[in-house]
Amino acid sequence: MKGYLSIQEFSKISGVGISTLRYWDDNGVFSPIRRDPENNYRCYSLEQIVALNFVTTLSDLGTSLKTIAELRKTRNAKSLLDLLYIESLEMEKELRSFRDRMAILQSRQGLIRHGLEANENEISVIYTGRDRAIFLWPANEYFDDDTFLEPLSSHINQIANSRINLGFPIGGRYDGIDKFIEHPGRPQNFFSIDPAGTSVCKKGDYLVGYTRGCYGDFGDFPQRIMAYIKDNNIRTSGPVYVTYPLDEICIQDPNNYLAQIMVAVAKPRRR
Repeated sequence: MKGYLSIQEFSKISGVGISTLRYWDDNGVFSPIRRDPENNYRCYSLEQIVALNFVTTLSDLGTSLKTIAELRKTRNAKSLLDLLYIESLEMEKELRSFRDRMAILQSRQGLIRHGLEANENEISVIYTGRDRAIFLWPANEYFDDDTFLEPLSSHINQIANSRINLGFPIGGRYDGIDKFIEHPGRPQNFFSIDPAGTSVCKKGDYLVGYTRGCYGDFGDFPQRIMAYIKDNNIRTSGPVYVTYPLDEICIQDPNNYLAQIMVAVAKPRRR
């Protein structure tokens, strides 16, 4: 029809796909200005480009088609302001979720790379040049023959009321080397390697070693590290951190998990 645009022409100049225009028309979101009486083809006017911007803008923001259809003829500045405020809250939730997922990916990548490059047969003192943020879980409570599993499951059961995100790698913190040697499978706290955590694994010198085994199973490593401390006249002070660079995320056999044990050293090594 002369003076009107076909759906193909309108799609080309508007940048909106033909199937989308048809879908919006069928759902009462945006309709052609008229239909050709002879063949019922959709006919658009050039001026509808302006009206289309309302739909495309809200659609790009993730507003539901139902809401767009409801506001199409009744919208005003106040109603749009309210809608945009609600959309901004939803988008902030999505951004937080995206940031958490990205942080989990980066934490996992860093640990796995470290595990693949680790010298598992070596115990040595290394210097960590930066503080590492962690999320420290509440103190563990043990009864009788409990292992780390009992307090861990207790924390997980209460996870809905905390900021704990199980997607982040989890480790164990001991108040000192004596606590680790006495009960290697009973950390005083669990922690998540979460960059948004409010606690810190402080930079400094650490005695570092590795061992293979399931969670809480360190084999003869406690005896080996104590022998190393004695033979090298090393003084330790502060916490012990156990992380698992290679855990169930990338290892099928639980007995083959790789644990990294870091013991804070009191006197810095000579460099």
